[in-house]
Amino acid sequence: MKKQGKNNMSRRDFVKASAAIGAAAILSGKEKVFAAGSDTIRIGLVGCGGRGTGAVKDCIQSSEGVELIALADIFDEKVQSALDTFKKEVPADKMKVTPENCFTGFDAYKKLIATDVDLVLFATPPHFRPMHVAAAVEAGKQIFMEKPVAVDPVGVRSIIASSELAEKKGLGVLAGTHHRHQNHYRETIKRIHRGDIGEIVAGQCYFLIHNTPWLGGHVKERQPQWSDMEYQCRTWYWYTWLSGDHNVEQHVHNHDIINWAIGTHPVKCVGTGGRIARTGPEYGNIYDHFSVEYEYPNDVRVQSMCRQVDGCTNIIAERVIGTKGIAYTDESVGMIKGQNPYKYDGESNNPYVTEHADLIASIRNGQPINEGRQVAESTLTAIMGRMSAYTGRAISWDWAMNASKLDLSPPAYSFDIDLPVRPVAIPGITKLI
Repeated sequence: MKKQGKNNMSRRDFVKASAAIGAAAILSGKEKVFAAGSDTIRIGLVGCGGRGTGAVKDCIQSSEGVELIALADIFDEKVQSALDTFKKEVPADKMKVTPENCFTGFDAYKKLIATDVDLVLFATPPHFRPMHVAAAVEAGKQIFMEKPVAVDPVGVRSIIASSELAEKKGLGVLAGTHHRHQNHYRETIKRIHRGDIGEIVAGQCYFLIHNTPWLGGHVKERQPQWSDMEYQCRTWYWYTWLSGDHNVEQHVHNHDIINWAIGTHPVKCVGTGGRIARTGPEYGNIYDHFSVEYEYPNDVRVQSMCRQVDGCTNIIAERVIGTKGIAYTDESVGMIKGQNPYKYDGESNNPYVTEHADLIASIRNGQPINEGRQVAESTLTAIMGRMSAYTGRAISWDWAMNASKLDLSPPAYSFDIDLPVRPVAIPGITKLI
């Protein structure tokens, strides 16, 4: 298994280097696209945790002619675990990973991109998404990127730039906002857009759940040999610089649905939040609840709530209120009440598979999907809500998108550095950057 040496490149250095070669990349013209359904698409995975291995299986299931050829992760054991899983659960004729195409370390993504992979699946902690996607677009690779796609405004701007370059190069960019590919969501949103609920005047979205038991796979007890960086990367969800906090990492799904339904992003927001159940240092520096009011054009107000606390009522859903009715969506229901009542009763689909099928079909048809900007805008919607809650300040979209200098990246990417945990944000004290 190939390992990296020490890698001390900062994200700021990477962005500068990417900008320098961007113009040359555009001049190279359109990258390879697939014209026939029988063409083999070789995929590689960057980020070999549970979501990454799931994405690979969904992608392979979604279409014929898909082969897995390469794996990359910061940690050796993650790659080995994924290999063991794929050997058991992926058909042998589609499992083509060799030891030479397994890479570990902070620069593993570069080595995977340098192989003859056609489509790269990115499922690392969200902090790494902008630099990984930028490298893949420069190299002319098709892209699947899990949500969210950044943890700060600097990262969002990088994703938008990469998506624009991908468009010029004829590359597909699919986001992990899977509800956009789910039948009952598509049909309900279609009816909202054609006016079945009238003029939109308000909305709500919720991601109220328990204390994320699926994170049990992340080691909480620090081992003596682990540096600050290694410990934080192994327990990434609990650190804002890696996950964006749960308002970004998880609630982005609901923000994306609201933006989709309304047809644009918010213009400002004001939020609150804090830690009432997560009191120990093992929970890093993220909050356990947020409440944010978003203002959209035409004075449309949307209330957003998310929480991760055990023993409480769970709600994961969206409501869009119009002058003629109310639309309601959740994981299994799409319906409208009012002058034009509707309830989806068609075929249910697995959106995690459908999203990959849609991407691969679009690539083979020579008209690749590009969801980069829409997921970047949904990610910034979530980020500005977090920034408002952390600082206690109202925030405008224009300021967050164009003026904020917030960059949560560490000074270097190396397990050898000290990386003290940033303090938990305190509204009124934490600075707005």
